[in-house]
Amino acid sequence: MTSSLTTRRTFLGASVGSLALAGLAACADPATSPQPSGRILPTDPLVAEYEKRRAASGTTVTHRLSAAPLETSLQGRGLTTWGYNDGLNGPLLRAQIGDLLKVSVANDLPEDTSVHWHGLALRNDADGVQGVTQDPIAAGGRYTYGFRLSHPGTYWYHSHFDTQRERALYGALIVEDPNEPLSYDQEWVVILDDWLDGITGTPQDVVEELSAGMDMSGDVEGMAGMDHGSMSQDSSSGMPMKHMLMGAESDYLGGDAGDVKIPVHLFNSRPPSDPDTFSSTPGNRIRLRLINAAGDTAYRVGIPGQELTITHTDGFPVQPRQADAVVLGMGERLDVLITLGDHAVPVLALPEGKTGHAYGIITAGPKTTLSGRLPQTLGGTVLDGSRLKAHESVLLPPKDPTRTHEVRLTGSMMEYDWGINGRRFDPANPFEGAFELRLDERVRVTMTNDTDMWHPMHLHGHTFQLADHGARKDTVIIKPRQTIIFDFEADNPGQWLTHCHNAYHAEAGMMGVFSYIH
Repeated sequence: MTSSLTTRRTFLGASVGSLALAGLAACADPATSPQPSGRILPTDPLVAEYEKRRAASGTTVTHRLSAAPLETSLQGRGLTTWGYNDGLNGPLLRAQIGDLLKVSVANDLPEDTSVHWHGLALRNDADGVQGVTQDPIAAGGRYTYGFRLSHPGTYWYHSHFDTQRERALYGALIVEDPNEPLSYDQEWVVILDDWLDGITGTPQDVVEELSAGMDMSGDVEGMAGMDHGSMSQDSSSGMPMKHMLMGAESDYLGGDAGDVKIPVHLFNSRPPSDPDTFSSTPGNRIRLRLINAAGDTAYRVGIPGQELTITHTDGFPVQPRQADAVVLGMGERLDVLITLGDHAVPVLALPEGKTGHAYGIITAGPKTTLSGRLPQTLGGTVLDGSRLKAHESVLLPPKDPTRTHEVRLTGSMMEYDWGINGRRFDPANPFEGAFELRLDERVRVTMTNDTDMWHPMHLHGHTFQLADHGARKDTVIIKPRQTIIFDFEADNPGQWLTHCHNAYHAEAGMMGVFSYIH
């Protein structure tokens, strides 16, 4: 297992130039299998050509990010981690549709890094995946991302190098519509995260422990129903299981809720002992932009005793739905509306199937503090993005698919061998098993989860539409043994990752490439 992780790290530090050679090599021997004449790599003129087709406002918005070690404290404990601009949340970036966003990144970390702009249909050479779309930003180096913003919505950015985002290398990106049709008085951007760095270890410590798998010497049945703390060591080796979580169950997610013990959950970088607060006025209508930046945790979010109106998922409008709570998988975003009464209310985030909580407080009226204890459950009507219907304004035009792909999610906790179509991503052969497509095709994907774990699956550079007029999304929860079907337009040339947004599943190999070919 160590060797595969080492190889994966090597891949993430590979150059785009070397991948170009790999792509040509993959097409060189027609005797083995039919091969395309070439792949549309990030350096292809088509990438720049399609960027020019995007609407332009004529405005350039500039931001600066500095990735560097930082000293902070959580739960009364001092720790050193990595973040942007000296914060546990990176700065909130805002721009409007049509703007050219330019973000200068200074890498003051002791290793390579990059920045991925999650959910955006942007030019391929700005996607921020080293070895696929760009050379890494070396330690001490500088790099400027520049791309047009083609659609409004709630997005976020994060490092796409190893498990760096499991530190504090992430932040929110809001693309505004100057003709916003949604009516509201205020908005609150909320980022949720599961945190362990500097408290129980580092994200890389977690990878190393999980990658050993679980050799339980055949005692699989004995694991059922175990509580979070009951499995303190590997029964076969006697080695302590410091990070591996056993017995986390969620009916909503179809069984096993997660792999990793989380000591603290954060709401806008604040722990429950020091909640974030948002000031408002009775009667105001507030738009909550909810972002799940966690590595291993889905969150159930709600305001006890108050309905939410769901308006958007992953940046795209949906047919409005009322719910008592919403569930977000890692990487997902949901926008909801609430109308305030005359008292303070908590926005409560419960880690699905796990212990603990995170929350913030909205104050309104003369009473600015909460009364009573926070509930430990959020019941009633509970929805996630996969259960919503797209607003008619963003439905894909009716069209039969011109290309189909079958994607099967494979692997197990026992071996920790997560992959796609039975193949763990091989950095030495990045296009092996690639899902090929051509420009202007309508692509249909049938994605089946053959595992006993849920997976939040993410597609870079595109938004897909779930079957039966489902929501437009870029990240979707797929439960164990579930099949989902979605379509997307092949209108963004390049090489695009698809992967599980559980950070540890992706690191183990559950990722692949949607590869545009000439």
